[in-house]
Amino acid sequence: MTTLRRILLVEDSERDAELTMDALAENKLANEVVHARDGAEALDFLYQKGKFAGQTRELPLFVLLDLKLPKIDGLEVLRRIKADPELKWCPWSW
Repeated sequence: MTTLRRILLVEDSERDAELTMDALAENKLANEVVHARDGAEALDFLYQKGKFAGQTRELPLFVLLDLKLPKIDGLEVLRRIKADPELKWCPWSW
């Protein structure tokens, strides 16, 4: 059986994250959604660091990325994704 890959939602606004999660649920998406609240947390998820340390490395199905984020902004997160040979193939949207 194939396991569903996770979706990475990078959004600092709790309200916007909630609306996004509701829209995904309404469309019967069965994938787990991981919510990162800033750019640093998103990179921690992608590189299994911080609270995501010890998890198996798995590219998300796609990344929903806010551009205006605390700590590390969305454009810098995108630059780092695109500069990494393993991550650059990960689909993203803002």
